[in-house]
Amino acid sequence: MAALRVAVLAVLGLCLGCATAAVPLVIWHGMGDSCCNPQSMGYIKKIVENKIPGIYVLSLKIGSNLIQDMENSFFMNVNDQVREVCSQLAKDPHLKGGYNAMGFSQGGQFLRAVAQRCPSPPMLNLISVGGQHQGSVYGLPRCPGESSHICDWIRKTLDLGAYTEAVQEHLVQAEYWHDPLKEEDYRKSSIFLADINQERGINETYKKNLMALKKFVMVKFLNDTMVDPPISEWFGFYKSGQAKETIPLKETSLYTEDRLGLQEMDKAGKLVFLGVKGDHLHFSEEWFYTTILPFLQ
Repeated sequence: MAALRVAVLAVLGLCLGCATAAVPLVIWHGMGDSCCNPQSMGYIKKIVENKIPGIYVLSLKIGSNLIQDMENSFFMNVNDQVREVCSQLAKDPHLKGGYNAMGFSQGGQFLRAVAQRCPSPPMLNLISVGGQHQGSVYGLPRCPGESSHICDWIRKTLDLGAYTEAVQEHLVQAEYWHDPLKEEDYRKSSIFLADINQERGINETYKKNLMALKKFVMVKFLNDTMVDPPISEWFGFYKSGQAKETIPLKETSLYTEDRLGLQEMDKAGKLVFLGVKGDHLHFSEEWFYTTILPFLQ
């Protein structure tokens, strides 16, 4: 009887250990930021770790140091960045059972590309905080951090030729530049966003991999002055051929033709649309705790 009781307790102990294991979290920062900035990603990592004891949080660094990480958010080909991240995730033993992902601003659409292109290890939930999933245009009205001189140069470069091969290959923001007045140029020449949004044909693997998510959470900032149009954060965009009237996701061809599986995911309750008052990436700690943390536990 004593031996049986020990065996039962041992099994219960194992089960309790399994039940309390926190799902790892992968974070990708936005433009002009870095993995470990104590005012941004470092802060997010810290508060997640404080609220979810024992969680493993990987804040992605693209490059060998923080300066390279920041510079690469402007100048490293996004497809190369995604390949680098997929390699990092595949080699990380903490993630082999699956992980949640949270991307901030452009990190949101970059992590979606990871979900579509690299299903192993599996991404369980994707949280996009201000990600521009239909791209952005006429953008960079404000510039993050101390990067204003970089943004001034980027604006001029984008105006001169966002869809030229040289700009597409070497300027991150051009790779999700979506001009509603030049839709044909965008579909033909965008080397990143047009690909992951299935603008040139259907990649069934992309669709299958994205649909494997348990939840795809999209956060839109209701007073956003940085993303144009802000509805891109909920997968909406300008009606084609003009730059004034916007349409929601459900009225886009991406949804009606279900090129990414978003319509099917929506019907299955997998899409979550959240709005938060404030400008781009401005949110309170309380909002983060009450609204975002539940998707990580």
